[in-house]
Amino acid sequence: MARAAKSKPLRDVTELTKPQAKIEHMRLSLEIEGHNERYYQDDAPVVTDAEYDALRQRFNAIEKRFPELVSAESPSQKVGAAPSGRFRKVRHSVPMLSLDNAFAEEDVRDFVGRIVRFLKLDDDKVDFSAEPKIDGLSMSLRYEGGELVTAATRGDGAEGEDVTANIRTLEDVPKKLKGRNVPEICEVRGEVYMTKKAFLALNKKQVEAGEAPFANPRNSAAGSLRQKDPTITASRPLGFFAYAWGEMSAMPEETQSGMIHWFERCGFTTNPLTKLCHSVEELIAFHQKIEEERAKLDYDIDGVVYKVDRIDWQERLGFVSRTPRWGIAHKFPAERAMTVLRDIEIQVGRTGSFTPVGKLEPIGVGGVIVQNVTLHNEDYIKGIGNKGEVLREGRDIRIGDTVVIQRAGDVIPQIVDVVLDKRPKSAEEFSFPKKCPCPLHTDVVRGETAAGEEESRARCTGEFACPYQKIEHLKLFVSRRAFDIDGLGEKQLQFFFDEGFVKEPADIFTLEKRNSKLKLEEIEGYGETSVRNLFGAIESRRRIALERFVYALGMRHVGETTALALARGYGSWDAFHDACLKVVKEDEEAIAEMDALDQIGETVIRSIADYFGESHNRGIVERLTREVEIIDAEKPKSNSAVAGKTVVFTGSLEKMTRDEAKATAERLGAKVSGSVSKKTDIVVAGPGAGSKLAEANKHGVTVLTEDEWLKLIGE
Repeated sequence: MARAAKSKPLRDVTELTKPQAKIEHMRLSLEIEGHNERYYQDDAPVVTDAEYDALRQRFNAIEKRFPELVSAESPSQKVGAAPSGRFRKVRHSVPMLSLDNAFAEEDVRDFVGRIVRFLKLDDDKVDFSAEPKIDGLSMSLRYEGGELVTAATRGDGAEGEDVTANIRTLEDVPKKLKGRNVPEICEVRGEVYMTKKAFLALNKKQVEAGEAPFANPRNSAAGSLRQKDPTITASRPLGFFAYAWGEMSAMPEETQSGMIHWFERCGFTTNPLTKLCHSVEELIAFHQKIEEERAKLDYDIDGVVYKVDRIDWQERLGFVSRTPRWGIAHKFPAERAMTVLRDIEIQVGRTGSFTPVGKLEPIGVGGVIVQNVTLHNEDYIKGIGNKGEVLREGRDIRIGDTVVIQRAGDVIPQIVDVVLDKRPKSAEEFSFPKKCPCPLHTDVVRGETAAGEEESRARCTGEFACPYQKIEHLKLFVSRRAFDIDGLGEKQLQFFFDEGFVKEPADIFTLEKRNSKLKLEEIEGYGETSVRNLFGAIESRRRIALERFVYALGMRHVGETTALALARGYGSWDAFHDACLKVVKEDEEAIAEMDALDQIGETVIRSIADYFGESHNRGIVERLTREVEIIDAEKPKSNSAVAGKTVVFTGSLEKMTRDEAKATAERLGAKVSGSVSKKTDIVVAGPGAGSKLAEANKHGVTVLTEDEWLKLIGE
């Protein structure tokens, strides 16, 4: 992170004279152009996104007040700078998912307790592999026949970038695996990092060469790895710690710790501080020891990772959403700092939700310069929690207050307290808006939750007529976890939206067809090459996985996890689309079928019905589906006897917990449902089975005892 200069409060734009505005406009223009180049072309940003946004906001405010300062060369008239678009996409054969976080000792005890209960152990005898959590760039290395064939970044967990040529330059990454028991297919995963000593030396060279220094070791490692020229990567001192695996045609070891030693035998470097712990007390003691040694280590860490050591237990425990049950990251304590709240602004989200954002006097917290902080909602500002509880001993937050900021790991900074002794007499209470700031000035309301309680967030009632919601829907659509279109980031999309080039998703895919009239290459900041690259990136995303497509539609309450559950439940777009239209018509069978899907309930179903019940939305979807090909959900890879079948568990299970039974069924390729219908294949009924068993008999569904189920799946 670039060192923040001690800044004095900037004069409000409304107080600037024209000569003053002209000078600051020129200064900001040069500064913004420099940041654009470093971010888009050099992969070496020197400011945070929040700092950059603050510069652009002030620059735009000056141009709004003095429109005569706008010129063709102004950053406001350009669409960022050309992004690299240099790496092809690689789809991970086994997703690279993230660990859940623990911040207190009690969280760790709860984590171990859940594992003991899930596995139905008579005692709490569970061994864990514990290792420092490296603050680097996650990497997956695929070997076939012992030879390195592909190296890919984590990306969004499902898809990453191919950086094979660059990874081959790292000494810590063997080109050919050593040893005899190497599986035919072997994916080794770990972290690319740069030592603090190497980082300081690299930055010294950067400065001596007249180049901007890197922000921190992690950013320098990422920037070094994403070089177009592998010789540049080779000149950078990068290391790699191996600690996990993806697809394996055979497992050479039976434990996590055994796999760490196997990585070493294959030629990889592993973290020497990794330790096998046998109790919660040992885990916590290890965490304390690593925290004490943190400052002495030559690489950045932000916590400790615990993993169940037995791999067969890891498989039984499985996953919850995008995180494994068998592992957790125990983060180091939050870092705090005091600063002044200069203003509060309202951001309107894609669902119309109002989020108040605090504008702070810049302050360093946990190695990051913080200027913006979320204030959540109207009640939070008043000192009231989501359940009506008192926050900050009832102290409200006012503009001009000195506030305490907390940041833990990668968690968004938050205001945890207000220093009343430092509250100035001029401090202003924040008046939450009753009208949307959009040109329509539509009403702002607080609706009801599924339980009939008042929502904590206020929302604009303008729906798609509200331009703020339109642009936010489009930003979600092109985002990394949706269509992920290179070269069409938020700033470029905002420009296209403002110019009327893109008003709905389908417009993105007709840009090239319309370019004879639009003439994008003639727009300042674009050229033939950048336009050609943009059209190529758009064309490459015409085929999209069903779960990504469903998520990209931006339906309220349908996030990534829910979209994945819907995709797996229906398998194809046609099946899902037909079900949605039936739900709109209140078809009881269709509603019951959707409700039976795992993680889908009344709130999601009502949201889907609202979305597809609106003719405007249906038109958007119909026009979009004419432009893209939606790939069916992947069929279960398992060849088990229950792969592809719908299973319902009812009654008491005596040999495994309900969670374990569900995880096992899903691991074997089955779909687990919460209710019985004529489409159910198997009902596993234990003692106390009631209405679900009756429904199974009514529909002629196969009913198995727990023992019969275990025999069927070979457990």
